[in-house]
Amino acid sequence: MKYDPEKHHRRSTRLGGYDYAQPGAYFVTVCTRGRACLFGHVLNREMRLNEAGEIARRCWEDIPTHFPMVELGAFTIMPNHMHGIVVIGCKGEASDFHVSANTRAGMSDASPLRSRHSHNGTQPGSLSAIVQNFKSVSTRRINAIRRAPGTHVWLRDYYEHVVRNEQELTAIREYILGNPARWDDDENNPDFMAQ
Repeated sequence: MKYDPEKHHRRSTRLGGYDYAQPGAYFVTVCTRGRACLFGHVLNREMRLNEAGEIARRCWEDIPTHFPMVELGAFTIMPNHMHGIVVIGCKGEASDFHVSANTRAGMSDASPLRSRHSHNGTQPGSLSAIVQNFKSVSTRRINAIRRAPGTHVWLRDYYEHVVRNEQELTAIREYILGNPARWDDDENNPDFMAQ
């Protein structure tokens, strides 16, 4: 099928004009392709990660290695998605995300492209660059153990929310940490969706 921009355009879920590389806290949700339960299962309201889930966890925890001006807040890997808090532009306590814009100056990026925007429009050091790096690295590692090179693991996009204040950050943190206990009623749970 030939590309038709009227049929094949993608609408961004991002805030128009918002600089996602600026210092701040972001709540991120990344889902597996087809909502496939690849990362383990919930047992007694606790997430039990399998090998692929452990890889996803380690890749998420490695983000600050590739992006030194990023700190991770609460996160959880679920059977077919993950939630996490990404704090850009500071080091120290993840709950303190009120940092100045000039702290970005030392931010590195994991992409070899050093221009303001890469060929796909991704700004180095931005939330998009961070999530793309996580998805790319985790996909390669998961596919290596599955012996399935080139297979999609994640949905093409992701969901994000700009955290606006400490109260909101606390509520999001509680939501993330309580996610396994709510799995039976989660819209991402294939068993719940079948009801």
